[in-house]
Amino acid sequence: MKKLFTREVKIALLVITALIILYFGLNYLKGINLFDPINKYYAHYESVEGLAVSCPVYVKGYKVGQVSDIMYDFSKEVPFLIEFTADKNLKLPKGTVAEMFDDGLMGGKAIRLIMSENEEFILSGDTLNSEKAEGLMDLLSEKVLPQLYKTVEDVDSVILAVQQLLASSEVKNSLASIENASKELSATSQRLRCLMDGKVPAVVANVDTISMDLKKVSSDLKEVDYANLLSKVDSTMVNLQSLSNSLNDKNGSLGLLLRDKSLYNNLDSTVNSANLLLKDLKENPKRYVHFSLFGKKAK
Repeated sequence: MKKLFTREVKIALLVITALIILYFGLNYLKGINLFDPINKYYAHYESVEGLAVSCPVYVKGYKVGQVSDIMYDFSKEVPFLIEFTADKNLKLPKGTVAEMFDDGLMGGKAIRLIMSENEEFILSGDTLNSEKAEGLMDLLSEKVLPQLYKTVEDVDSVILAVQQLLASSEVKNSLASIENASKELSATSQRLRCLMDGKVPAVVANVDTISMDLKKVSSDLKEVDYANLLSKVDSTMVNLQSLSNSLNDKNGSLGLLLRDKSLYNNLDSTVNSANLLLKDLKENPKRYVHFSLFGKKAK
């Protein structure tokens, strides 16, 4: 009797086992569990850029399945038919939408099931309504990039205007004026520093001396007997008032002297006579003075 497990049979069994392990291993790496019951659903898309087999299927952020196949027929208006699986225990109501969206920043895609509130459920193998959400790159290309281009153009215009302004003669003259003003300010600062080092200390010393003198005067003024001084001033004012009253009194001696016109005329006449006498005395001194060495009397 020949042996049942010959070398060829053993090699064949080994190859079959390896193929089975490879099949289950590849499906496991894809996330497909062949031992779990699943339902299959379909959806149509105009474009599947970034979507691939084994891409995840989510419901409210929880993974419930994955894309199992992508079929296409470019003779149709909507050429792509997507087959995806979902947990058999998941009940999808009628009107559920399979929305394709960006799954991350690297450009990968995923399917998001947006369930309706219908109380009736779809069956395995049915086709769902499909939508495609705007991705990050779409938003960038449609909204951000145009604004960015416009901003770049505005910045370029501003830079050009600034360059023209800096190249203008007015700005150059202004810069030259600022430089001259800076030099003058530096020279003024130097003069002020010399003044502060030279004359200001002497002025401060003089101010200190004046302050000391004023302090001494103030102390001297404090020692003055203001009561006695005011008393003397008051007495002097009384005497001046009495003198003024005497001068204004018509019956007083001083008042009569000031108001008697005949006295003034007599005094004036006396002064005139005295003047004539002095004049005659100067012109004819011999008439009034007799002097002779021998005692002879002049005629």
